[in-house]
Amino acid sequence: MNGYQRILAALHGESPDTTPVMLHNFMLAAREAGITMGQYRQDPGAIARCLIESVEKYDLDGVLVDIDTATLAGALGAAVELPEDQPALSHGARLKILEEVDDLEPVDIGRYSRVQVWLEAVRLLSRHFRDEVFIRGNCDQCAFSLASMMRTPQEWMLDLMDESNHARAHKLLGHCAGATAQFIRLMAQTGAHMVSNGDSPAGPEMISPRLYRAFALPYEKQAVECAHGQGRPYALHICGNTNLILDDMVTSGADALELDFKTDMQLARMKLEGRATFIGNLDPNGVLALGSPQLVEAKTRELLDCFGGNPRFVLNAGCAIPPTTPSENIRSMIRAARRWQPPR
Repeated sequence: MNGYQRILAALHGESPDTTPVMLHNFMLAAREAGITMGQYRQDPGAIARCLIESVEKYDLDGVLVDIDTATLAGALGAAVELPEDQPALSHGARLKILEEVDDLEPVDIGRYSRVQVWLEAVRLLSRHFRDEVFIRGNCDQCAFSLASMMRTPQEWMLDLMDESNHARAHKLLGHCAGATAQFIRLMAQTGAHMVSNGDSPAGPEMISPRLYRAFALPYEKQAVECAHGQGRPYALHICGNTNLILDDMVTSGADALELDFKTDMQLARMKLEGRATFIGNLDPNGVLALGSPQLVEAKTRELLDCFGGNPRFVLNAGCAIPPTTPSENIRSMIRAARRWQPPR
């Protein structure tokens, strides 16, 4: 099997010939290629080059094309900071008060230059790898996360505490969901094999499961339906400890859930088995960036032992891998995956 076939098998619940590996490593790939985040976000050729080099260096099965968490926010008019040595981040509210949602006009995100950079990078990678390496085109943020950027996370949480705001909150979520759907449809045209979104502020470390079900899950379901309408499998990522909403996340219809290291892997296996593919979930900081190769190998084997016998598994960190991660730690992770055998 090649990398594309391995990950496709994992998504379909079929046994790959070895553990598939697809890393969330765009910051590390850029650093190893000698590219700053400022250069990376502006040049689709640079994005493609550093990710190709990373796939070849580490013998990865898939490539996750990511740039930052603020591209859609920028497309919708939110203020965005563009530091030279870090990914872009949202800065300040697009809507000073929630009532301003009534004045929002539809936005064509395809006209935003940073969206086009993202899409062109995936096109270049698709032409290079074809069906040899699996390509996951991330589509930035899902509606709840994007709404929190439009209002700032603090104001957004306060909005949700007042029931009189709920109608307008859903109006903002609908506006944001439209932008997310546009990105998914555009990404599906690039040749990406899979699409995905992040929705980390929707996790239990930020809001209750009740609020998640009311204000995040319905719009995640819309994103999944949009992806499936384009003939693409879909992955959903939420940071933090998601134990309390695993059942709900599965009902989104996502083909895969990318979960953080804080989520109980034994519980995740039980909740996802036969329903969705698990992507993750090594600690990107404490293990991959700061641990020894021996610790990385031990934690990788622990994760693989947990998911032994479950074909719906793709090895990754639980979130974006820091740019300072030693290359030997990545190699140790992948060696452990390639050598792993089910316990007898």
